[in-house]
Amino acid sequence: MSRAATIALLEAYYAAFNAGDWQGMLDCLADDVAHDVNQGERVTGKAKFAEFLGHMERCYKERLEDIVIMANDEGTRAAAEFVVHGAYLATDEGLPEANGQTYVLPAGAFIAVDGGKITRLTMYYNLADWTAQVVG
Repeated sequence: MSRAATIALLEAYYAAFNAGDWQGMLDCLADDVAHDVNQGERVTGKAKFAEFLGHMERCYKERLEDIVIMANDEGTRAAAEFVVHGAYLATDEGLPEANGQTYVLPAGAFIAVDGGKITRLTMYYNLADWTAQVVG
């Protein structure tokens, strides 16, 4: 896969995210995708990723802005940096109580691609920053 094709894949993935098109996101993933949840454990497979999306939809409403995507020449590795504009809708286990608080949070992802699909997503954001914003 070329650099341009990987960038196009990730543009489609993030456009689906912003549209709330979970199936569109899943279509960009390999069946055995590895998802490294920020400050969490690795979960594997599209079914687990779909569960994660359902959880996120229940607890958060988010839109990504200022998305910058980078990829190596071979298109096998990529990174994305963006700003998350969100609302905390329902209390997530182990986190502060939700009451619709809004937040703006820089975040990023490290991504592996093979066969035209995302095979690994490693997410990063500063949880302490997010917590400070929602506790206020």
